Amino acid sequence: MKRHFSILLLLTFFVINAQENITYQKPSAEILALADYERAPSVSMDTKKEYMLLSYRNTYKSLNDLNQEDMRLGGLRINPITNISSTVTYINNLKIRKISDANEKQVTGLPSNARLTNISWSPDETKIAFTNTTNTGVELWYIDVASASAKKITTDNLNANLGSPYNWMKDNQTLLVKVLPKNRQALINEKKELPKGPTVSVSDGSKSQNRTYQDLLKNKNDEANFDALVTSELYKISLSGTLELFKSAAIYAGESISPDGNYVMLTTIQKPYSYIVPLSRFPQKSIVYDVSGKEIKVVNEVPLTEIMPKGFSSVRKGKRSMSWRADKPSSLVYVEALDEGDQAKKVDYRDEIFQWNAPFNTAATSMMKTQQRFDGILWGNDTFAIVYDSWYDTRNTKTYLVNPSSPNVTPKVISDRNSQDIYSDPGNFETKKNEFGAYVIATENNNAYLIGDGNTKDGQFPFIDEFNLKTLKTKRLYTSNTKDKKEDLLSIEDYKKGTVLVMIQSKNDYPNYYFRNIKSGKLSPITSFKNPFESIKNVYKEVIKYKRKDGVDLSGTLYLPAGYDKTKKEKLPLLIWAYPAEFKDKNSAGQNDKNPNEFTFPNYGSFVYWVTKGYAVLDDASFPIIGEGTTEPNDTFISQLVDDAEAAINAVDNLGYINRKKVAVGGHSYGAFMTANLLTHTNLFACGIARSGAYNRTLTPFGFQSEQRNYWDVPAIYNEMSPFMNADKMKTPLLLVHGDADNNPGTFTLQSERYFQALKNLGAPVRLVLLPKESHGYAAKENILHLLWEEDQFLEKYLKN
Repeated sequence: MKRHFSILLLLTFFVINAQENITYQKPSAEILALADYERAPSVSMDTKKEYMLLSYRNTYKSLNDLNQEDMRLGGLRINPITNISSTVTYINNLKIRKISDANEKQVTGLPSNARLTNISWSPDETKIAFTNTTNTGVELWYIDVASASAKKITTDNLNANLGSPYNWMKDNQTLLVKVLPKNRQALINEKKELPKGPTVSVSDGSKSQNRTYQDLLKNKNDEANFDALVTSELYKISLSGTLELFKSAAIYAGESISPDGNYVMLTTIQKPYSYIVPLSRFPQKSIVYDVSGKEIKVVNEVPLTEIMPKGFSSVRKGKRSMSWRADKPSSLVYVEALDEGDQAKKVDYRDEIFQWNAPFNTAATSMMKTQQRFDGILWGNDTFAIVYDSWYDTRNTKTYLVNPSSPNVTPKVISDRNSQDIYSDPGNFETKKNEFGAYVIATENNNAYLIGDGNTKDGQFPFIDEFNLKTLKTKRLYTSNTKDKKEDLLSIEDYKKGTVLVMIQSKNDYPNYYFRNIKSGKLSPITSFKNPFESIKNVYKEVIKYKRKDGVDLSGTLYLPAGYDKTKKEKLPLLIWAYPAEFKDKNSAGQNDKNPNEFTFPNYGSFVYWVTKGYAVLDDASFPIIGEGTTEPNDTFISQLVDDAEAAINAVDNLGYINRKKVAVGGHSYGAFMTANLLTHTNLFACGIARSGAYNRTLTPFGFQSEQRNYWDVPAIYNEMSPFMNADKMKTPLLLVHGDADNNPGTFTLQSERYFQALKNLGAPVRLVLLPKESHGYAAKENILHLLWEEDQFLEKYLKN
């Protein structure tokens, strides 16, 4: 007995000394000055560009914001007291400004201690609705735009557990609102309720390829609580607060009003539920009603979708992507797979697009068959629409000009390209609101318009093209050639006058909105947000281009400390931040989308802060993983990763700026996975920082990131790519960070915990920091500032000194 007691004391000693009794810390003054800033408001404009809404929120959440009641059911995270997602980010103030007037007006009548979200303009854009979350629930409010005054419509009895709890009706006076049922069932407290039996799941022998999902239902109590939390009654509520029951209690997962406002399509979740997939794959039924609530037609029924064919181009059977046709009063459009949703089957056509006119008494008619998987549609009018299809394995995407009224007319291919080839991107068709308030392709004199990012090998030059619908030829109307600035073309406001809404920024100029006249070149400012990061305005910034040893072009954004003498070339420690990306060809992999004139916005998602501490930083370094032809990118993941890293270090070293013995690498999520592999398989780095990653790929056996094959298809690749499986090789100092409430598929907090245990027991120098209450992305100010302190201390110890 005495011996056992001695062993217990020994174990207790080691457990205690394995942890640090640490409180929240703040980073050094240089980093804190950048991290603790005031966020500029977000901007929303009406389509006529008469008014703008300015939405203000705190720069960060607080730990107290994250410390709320939380039920995790069916892929949701719900606060059962307030009946809204526990992860929502709130706005705390609203202002309105006439765009022609520089003065902002404070919205009057807002609730005290405002926690606002779900903001939506009315169809005629004279009002703005929003929700406010109280301590006990969700209220509905609206703003009269002209007077900038707010008024409450409902009490805090709305159900926002499945997203926004309301939709504007077309009369601009009524909203369709999800309200908590009056006889809502009580929630089951699993800590108090004993189970009535075991949880049993079965397989019927069908094969599937389900990924690892978080926050799933686990038992009958979860099912009952899910029912209670997401069930709503539907009411029509006027702006004066008059209520009219529209539909009795059900789980309303989607409410869609026809363009003419005469019909409402309601999609409800049905049983049975699943314990292996989230609610988006539960059974669903879609029914169209008229505005009085009379049932018109059951338009779709989708069974439980637990079984799916392998591959990113595979889809479920049956009608999908059902929506209202934007250019018609009340016509539904949907798609059905012609290959049973299985990309492995060889067929001439993959999908068929159907149209179905209200009141749906006649059968739907075929509009078009696509050779690849349907990828979207933009409506014009009776005679033209734009259809997209794509195929993941080849990265091919095609764009078609079709006549929806003449299905026998062969669609015209107007673009056929590699979706990852950004240099060949023709841009996106500009849209405008039609008579129904729905967005359709904007046309003038039989011309449509394309706005493109304009990435080229020589830099970024955004453009506007005129596209003739008859000749299919384009004419360049405008190319942005701004020097030392980046101009984003957002929308065309006046086609005849040439007025365009743009956003302009530079390395030191915060992004602001302007009107650009593309005919005269005149620029008229709209906003004037100031740079909150003045302390780094003299930092050197450059996009550098270099090559991998196999000839693939790479790039990264290089930062050097303010005042750094590029002639004396003091040898600096280097920090590399990256995220691997998969490609099917070397040409696309080598293209550059980085712009040196993009505003320098330091945040916890990069190493840019440390340029103030005397480090060189290579941010967003290219780490392509390429698999050409029948080869998959991950077949040579490790070797390509190493080649990418060597090329990045060589590039900066060749410029003479760094001590290549003092290089660190870091990344978040898949970037953390990259970091752990680089420290395992190379001697290139002095240390590394890996945040919220997955390190054991056997825990994601049915695919991860862009990997479509499962573990049993290619066990050697899964094992080789898993840092956990190679933990005995990892001897380089590593800082592991993870949110202790990670909600991202595959990156369970357990991934970092188990990897840390393996490294610690194998004698590797490793530190694990679990951030309380944080999900996959970090939000609380206390946690973010402490994270920056941890990283700063780690880099000072293992890299700089």
